[in-house]
Parts: sequence; C-alpha cells; structure tokens
Amino acid sequence: MIVGIVLAAGLSRRMGEPKALLRAAEGTFLDRVVRALAAACDRVVVVTGPDDQPAARDIREAATRLGASVAINPDRGSPQLPSLQAGLAAVPPETRAVIACPVDIPDVSPSLAAQLVRVFEESGAPVVLPSHGGKHGHPVLFARSVFGELARSDLPEGARTVVHAHLGELREVPVDALAADVDTPDDYRRWREAACPGG
Repeated sequence: MIVGIVLAAGLSRRMGEPKALLRAAEGTFLDRVVRALAAACDRVVVVTGPDDQPAARDIREAATRLGASVAINPDRGSPQLPSLQAGLAAVPPETRAVIACPVDIPDVSPSLAAQLVRVFEESGAPVVLPSHGGKHGHPVLFARSVFGELARSDLPEGARTVVHAHLGELREVPVDALAADVDTPDDYRRWREAACPGG
C-alpha cells in the first residue's frame, strides 16, 4: 500500500488565512493536493491541527468529504515534522511507502505522484523526490525503511535530515520546474494570476 500524507496543520501566519482553504480554479488548495495524491496512492491522510486552531474543523470536514482519512497534530503551531510524524502514525501497518506534500503546494500533479511511485517500485529507493537544476522539491516519497528515522525527535532539519542521510541511495525524478509553495498573500496573488488568468 502507498499512502499520501497532506500536511495541513500549519497556522498560515504569513498568509493570514488557512492555506488549505484558499480558492483555486477547481476547489481549494486542499482539494488539489488530495486529488493529486489520490490518483497515485491507495489512501490519503490529511494532517490537521487541534480543534482550537483556526479552521481545523473546517479542514477536517473538507478532507472527509474528499474521502481522505484525518490525523491530528496536537501541537498547535509546531514545525512541519510533527505533522509528518502524526501522519505516519496513522498509516496502516501494510504501508510500503508514503508520499508527503504540504498543502501550500497546489501545483503538485497526479502524473508526478505516479512517477514517484513508479521509480520507487522499480528501485526500492528509501527516498524518491522531484529535482530541477540541482534542487529538490515536493512531494517526497519515503519508503517504510526510513519511517523509524522520520519518527525521531532529534532531526535538526526535520525530514530534510533524513533525505540528506540517504543522498547516495535516493532517486530523483527530473521535472521541468519544481512546484512552488504559496506562503504569502503576494505569492497567492501571483499564483492566481498564473493559474487562473481572468479569474
């Protein structure tokens, strides 16, 4: 089983409103990321914040409507790693790999997710991720063999620590451009102008 994990527990401080619920041409950012991962995965888990976090319940309800499971990161405003760990704790025991993607990367494509799975199936690599111009991006596939490493609390760069530990074994999927994250109102305005011209 391959499971998609959508990281949607952030406070969106720079954006000023929940990024998961930002409108896109087809639904919301959450809709886009869940559907992209669902096209390549057997199941999708959306990680949200606790109930006292703004919009957490709305995000949870939206995830359920999309057919995704929900995991809760109880640590309000925590870094991204605890959300990934919450997602990993929620996957079935037969999970062979997960594809993790922050919800603020709305341009993740179903075809890229499928490519990550295909490269993993062919290589058995512990990490598979997109690359362009010598840089890595999202989403990232992590094999079960590194779940234990990702669960550790002493990862100074979060999941990147695990990626860097496996540079000699990971596999890259070349892409024309890395999907950008949308962090601020200006980012969102530029993204909408490019993705939804006239809309």
